[in-house]
Amino acid sequence: MYLARRLLEIIPVLFAVTFIVFVSVRLIPGDPARTIAGLEASAETVRAIREDLGLDQPLLSQYVVFLKNAIGGDLGESYYYGTEVVDEVLRRFPATLLLAISGLAVSVLVGMFVGTLSAVNKGSLMDRGTLIFAIGGISMPSFWLALILIIIFAVKLQWLPAGGYGTWQHLVLPAITLGLFGAGTIARLTRSSVLEVLRQDYVRTARSKGLPGQVILLKHALKNALIPVITVLGLQLGAFLSRAVVTETVFGWPGIARLTVTAVLDRDFPLIQGTVLWLAIVFIAANLLVDLVYSLIDPRIRYA
Repeated sequence: MYLARRLLEIIPVLFAVTFIVFVSVRLIPGDPARTIAGLEASAETVRAIREDLGLDQPLLSQYVVFLKNAIGGDLGESYYYGTEVVDEVLRRFPATLLLAISGLAVSVLVGMFVGTLSAVNKGSLMDRGTLIFAIGGISMPSFWLALILIIIFAVKLQWLPAGGYGTWQHLVLPAITLGLFGAGTIARLTRSSVLEVLRQDYVRTARSKGLPGQVILLKHALKNALIPVITVLGLQLGAFLSRAVVTETVFGWPGIARLTVTAVLDRDFPLIQGTVLWLAIVFIAANLLVDLVYSLIDPRIRYA
């Protein structure tokens, strides 16, 4: 019942996303028909291309056609590549998914480790160092961090490639660039959650029974401290997808975020609509998954 209710809530969200994306794309300056025809093409040629693409129709009519085709799984044909948008998106998406999952793994592992270490050493030098790490991770621009990593590990030390795709070595620097941004947020959230849990009565009871500190932390405190962290992970994925645009561009990563940038520069309307819509669906699906995991950890959510 909870799953069915959440799935029904997604439908109006998807309609809103498709409409906003469709209208936003039409607000991009420039005429795609002129881009396709070239600067030297005659007005008749440009007009013929506009009619062929359906761009001469009213905006609402274009949206209805787009929506009808999208429901049937047809997102149109790319103006630039001349291929089906669905095929182009599916071809690029595995690279972005791999990068996002790797970045998320870096965020969770580093953030939870640092946050927990800070909580159990509250007020110490390590705790203050964690605060600096968290603020630095959140405020550091992706392109700046990416360039620093390239200079150190690719140019100076020559341990890792500066860009490209295909091996695990190509993945390390982009994943760290994406992951450190989220690690700062997760570290601060983990610290505050663990500190709150450690003040609960059942933790005091466990201590009074003589349980070792590590058992109390790993078995009792961390499990309950995970709930707010898991909630943030769904939102972090959205931030990762937006930051992936910069990361994929700097490292020459052939993902869907970089494809979106290229499509905007080329005024490739079908490709922009397809990539943005696909990323929105992934973001919604990730948040649905987070809600389901959240309800498994805390069953009261299902009856709220």
